Amino acid sequence: MKKEFINFVREKGVIGLAVGIIVGGAVTAVVNSIVVNFINPIVGALIGKGENLSAYTYTIPYTEITFGWGSLVADLITFLSILLVVYLLFVKSPLNKLDKPKEEAK
Repeated sequence: MKKEFINFVREKGVIGLAVGIIVGGAVTAVVNSIVVNFINPIVGALIGKGENLSAYTYTIPYTEITFGWGSLVADLITFLSILLVVYLLFVKSPLNKLDKPKEEAK
């Protein structure tokens, strides 16, 4: 059973998957920090009040219903930024060629 488990880990790339998850978490934290601390305040300033983008809300008149549209836009910017970084790192960079056999890498 031990040998089967070791073969499973080697053949299925479990170690690579674990490393990818850890690196992905780190990249997500960095991109999130850039978006929250740099991009959102700039977008908020361009929109008007100079506040952080997450502070923008809309309240329906004569009700207490409030939509946090600024937070939604901020989260969309974060999501799209993470997608862009992952795309650039794993599709457009030389890292993409490391996992392929030499015949396909050319």
